[in-house]
Amino acid sequence: MRTLAEPATRHWDFPRGIASVALLLRFGTEHGLPRHALLEGSDLTADELSDPAAEINARQELAVVRNLAALLPDAGVDVGRHYHATTFGVLGHAFLSAATVQDAIDVALRYLDLSFTFTAPTAELDGDLLVLSLDPGALPDDVVPFLVERDLAAIHTVIRELAGEVPVLSVDVTHLAPADVQAHEEVFGVRPRFSAPRNRSVVDASLLARALPLASPEATALCERQCQDIAARRRRKPGVADEVRRLLERSARFEETMPVVARALGLSSRTLRRRLSESGTSYQALLDEVRSERAAVLLGGGVPVEQAAVELGFAEAASFIHAFRRWYGTTPASFARRRGV
Repeated sequence: MRTLAEPATRHWDFPRGIASVALLLRFGTEHGLPRHALLEGSDLTADELSDPAAEINARQELAVVRNLAALLPDAGVDVGRHYHATTFGVLGHAFLSAATVQDAIDVALRYLDLSFTFTAPTAELDGDLLVLSLDPGALPDDVVPFLVERDLAAIHTVIRELAGEVPVLSVDVTHLAPADVQAHEEVFGVRPRFSAPRNRSVVDASLLARALPLASPEATALCERQCQDIAARRRRKPGVADEVRRLLERSARFEETMPVVARALGLSSRTLRRRLSESGTSYQALLDEVRSERAAVLLGGGVPVEQAAVELGFAEAASFIHAFRRWYGTTPASFARRRGV
C-alpha cells in the first residue's frame, strides 16, 4: 500500500481549539445531560468556554469526552456527524477551498495537529481502494470505542460535505457492536463489521480525483499560510521538548545526534527519550518538524533541491526528496512550483 501523506503527528496530546469541547457540551446538554457533569475533571474555566479563540490541552477535551462517553456510551457516531468543515476553523476552510478530495485529505494530514482527532488517521492506496485507518494508540480503553466512532464519523461527514456521497465499501471497528446501529448505517452507508482486527474505512479510490465545488487556489494558499503560522506556534512544546526544538533550530546542518543533544541538556539519552515520550513526542518527531519547516523556507526562497538537501543534513538529494514527500505528500520540486518559485 502507498501512503498518501505522512500525518503531522501520530499522537493525540497536542493543543487544540475550544470548538470541539463546545460541540460536545451542546450535544450533551441537548440530550438532557447537566453541563457540570460533562465538565467534571476538565479544569475548564468559564472564560475559556466563552472565548471562541481559546486554546486548551488535549487532556481537557479528553475529560469531557470521558464524561460524555460514560453517560452516552453509544453516541460516538451521532456526535461525529455534528463535526463539519467549519468546525475546524481555518483548517476546515483549507478543506473547502482544495481542488480535489485528495488535496483536502493531504492538507488534513499535514496539519493534523490543528484538528480534534484522538485516533491517529492514515490514508493509504491499495490498488483501486482508499483505506482510511484509525490508530487509538495509547488512548485509555474506556474512551476508545466512543472516539473511534466519533473520529471516523467526523471524517466521513466532512468528506460528504465537501464532495457529495462517499463510495464506502466497508467499515471495520475493533469494539463490540452496540444495540442500535442505525446511526452507523446512516453515516457510513454500510453496516460496520464489529470486533474486527482494525479500525478502518475502505472506499473507492476514484473519490480522490473528485473536484470540489468551492475550489480556490488563492483561498487555499491563504489558508495554508495561516495553518502554518498556527501550527508553528502550537508545535513549540513546553519543557524539554521545547529545549530540544530550540537546539535543533540553532543547528547549522542538523549534525547533532540525540546523545549530543541530551548531553547539551545535561541528560542521558535514556532520560531524554523518556521525558520526550511523556510530552507526547520524540526526538525524531521534533527533528522532522524543524527540518520540514526549514525545508519549506529554503524551497520557498528559491534554494535548489540539492543545496537544500545539504543544508538540511541529508547525505544525498534522494534522501531529502523521500523525507519531503513524507512530510508534505509531494516532491520538493512540485512544492516549489506551487509557490511560484
